[in-house]
Amino acid sequence: MAEAHQAVGFQFTVTPDGINFHLSREVLKHIYLSGVTSWRKRAIQFKNGILTGVYPASPSSWLFVVIAIMSSIYARLDPSLGMIDSIRKMLPVSDYLTSQSQTVLSAILFATGLWWSLILLLRFTLKVLLSYHGWIFEPHGKMSSSTRLWMVVLVKMFSGRRPLLYSFQASLPRLPVPSIDDTICRYLESVRPLLDYDQYKNMEIVANEFKKDQAPRLQKYLWLKSWWASNYVSDWWEEYIYLRGRSPIMVNSNFYTMDLLYMIPTHRQAARAGNVVHALLQYRRKLERGEHIPMRALGVVPMCSSQYERMFNTARIPGIETDCVQHMRNRKHLVVYHRGRFFKLWLYYGGRHLLPSELEQQFQCILSDTSEPQPGELKLASLTAGNRVPWAKARQKYFSEGVNKTSLDAIETAAFFLTLDDEAHGYDPDRAESMDLYAKSLLHGKCFDRWFDKSFTLVVYKNGKIGVNAEHSWADAPIIGHMWEDILATDYFRLGYTEEGHCKGDINKGLAPPSRLQWDIPKACQEVIEHSYLIAKDLADDVDFHGCVFEEFGKGLIKKCRTSPDAFIQLALQLAHYRDKGEFCLTYEASMTRMFREGRTETVRSCTIESTAFVQAMEDTQRLALFRKAAEKHQNMYRLAMTGAGIDRHLFCLYIVSKLLDIESPFLNQVLSEPWRLSTSQTPQQQLNLVDIQKFPKYVGAGGGFGPVADDGYGVSYIIVGENLITFHVSSKYSYDSLCLQDSHRFGQNIRQAMLDIRELFSLKEKTERKKYIS
Repeated sequence: MAEAHQAVGFQFTVTPDGINFHLSREVLKHIYLSGVTSWRKRAIQFKNGILTGVYPASPSSWLFVVIAIMSSIYARLDPSLGMIDSIRKMLPVSDYLTSQSQTVLSAILFATGLWWSLILLLRFTLKVLLSYHGWIFEPHGKMSSSTRLWMVVLVKMFSGRRPLLYSFQASLPRLPVPSIDDTICRYLESVRPLLDYDQYKNMEIVANEFKKDQAPRLQKYLWLKSWWASNYVSDWWEEYIYLRGRSPIMVNSNFYTMDLLYMIPTHRQAARAGNVVHALLQYRRKLERGEHIPMRALGVVPMCSSQYERMFNTARIPGIETDCVQHMRNRKHLVVYHRGRFFKLWLYYGGRHLLPSELEQQFQCILSDTSEPQPGELKLASLTAGNRVPWAKARQKYFSEGVNKTSLDAIETAAFFLTLDDEAHGYDPDRAESMDLYAKSLLHGKCFDRWFDKSFTLVVYKNGKIGVNAEHSWADAPIIGHMWEDILATDYFRLGYTEEGHCKGDINKGLAPPSRLQWDIPKACQEVIEHSYLIAKDLADDVDFHGCVFEEFGKGLIKKCRTSPDAFIQLALQLAHYRDKGEFCLTYEASMTRMFREGRTETVRSCTIESTAFVQAMEDTQRLALFRKAAEKHQNMYRLAMTGAGIDRHLFCLYIVSKLLDIESPFLNQVLSEPWRLSTSQTPQQQLNLVDIQKFPKYVGAGGGFGPVADDGYGVSYIIVGENLITFHVSSKYSYDSLCLQDSHRFGQNIRQAMLDIRELFSLKEKTERKKYIS
């Protein structure tokens, strides 16, 4: 009971002589250290808030301006053109404020106003400079002199030095609203290869009627919103695409990220969890202070960082009509799930983070605990995996008071959720299905051993492999990817393990063990839990996954072919899908719009006239020329999407406005109902400086994936790692495979063959050119 005694700061006893107090020095020491840590954190946040608030200037520049103004006054010059004298006349008369003091104070106030005006001017200038996107449309490796001047001189000059994570937020331009004519023209072009002549002509008529009658009014409201709100898309996108969905978020919305492909630094589950959780706490501390380096395209153009704010201490809260995202601050505990039990673990000791060895000790206590789950506790998390309305009603009825509310609050306010899984997973080249099982485990697990509403669930398997299941409404995959790259590098290269596989450091016997969360779940609630579990299990069993590790060639060889790696892969996907289904389909590729304030994603419609022409001409002698034309088209569409000139977010917002105004639009109804039967996304590598892949070739990420967007379609995620590796994650559903028309494994093999066939085009060209040279 040592921990119970330490939990009491003081005790007292009543005697005939009075009251005797007995203070616990150990507890008072921890209280003092916690207070010091808290005030230090506030001081750092305050300092960084000032640095961010005045960026791209610095606080010291204020002193420089004040000294310059004061020096000019003493030199009997008036740079304010009489404004200092006007300010002095407005100051109150006082015995303590002499005429000279009034002049000095007036000069300081004028200098401060001038300094702040210069900051606003710098920000406006930087915003104008960042609104230029001509650089992104220039051929790779061929930068014009005007772009070089813009990038090297102007942007770098106005970007300041040593920016913090949120330094550029006030300088980012707003997402522009495309013109109706451009959007409809691009939309019609995108559906042309998918429709026959009569269908296309009918669509043209509907689109032109919309452009003439309804679109101008809807567009005006979008223009108004674009000037009033920070971003005219993001809030509606979060609400209507994610939070208002009433179907399960497991599989349908959440996504996963895997561990390194080849490496496991330790097979001790508790040790791996200790290092990774400590690395996450270090990352969170820098995030709370805003000390992470902001991401910048080409090392110059800043990306929006707003999505990072809700990474930790965040949960999606179910509602009857719509969910909401709850974000808390300064939460110091973690909730751990193991074999049907929930544990609460404090992450701080004596005002500091628990060390990796201390965390390993705590996790080992949980793994060694032999207690049984309480009634209803085993599958409780399946409430977050099923339909949203039953979960919202159960939360209101059974979790609004007592121990259930206390325990649920502990989960929803925790830094994140951790599952100590009792299975072993990971990539094994000798087991063909190893990647498939690993992916399914991360995406849905057993349907009751991940808390799908948390911003992310960290999964640590019994063999030491790890992964993440992430909720999608609060942020997109690159945000989780940024965190995950940092965590893996910290785990492997900074923290490390002993020769026995334990975390480095000593054991702390003074730590209180993790505590069990208590539940009082009645039979009626247990029935709701079981119903949610059965729905989630049917959904999980219906998902087919295939992980394809493509090692034949990678980015290095593709670049030698003088084409974009992403365009190369997207055209391979078009070829693979055509061979798989015998037809083309509406294809979604996610592109980011984070060059704009609060930007998230835009759609690249990868199935184009040019790509279909290439696929159909694979037996034609002109196929290489068609490939290059299709690749250039894809790159151009990707660039348009990145620069705010995409199609789908504009049409989506027009649709929302039409619903708010109760305007019925056949065109928008048809556009928004079209299924994405091929949904694709590239997992970007963002921090290449963390790991030298040339030196450590086995330390490569495996990427992540998601479930199929359409029930009769495929979901494909891929990551391009280093120069010689591409990993594909393919998903589909068994329920639409009664005629063997859909199979993730077959589609994965089609992708592999399509990649090789396109590579052969360039090999044939090289051979032809070599023969010409020899002759």
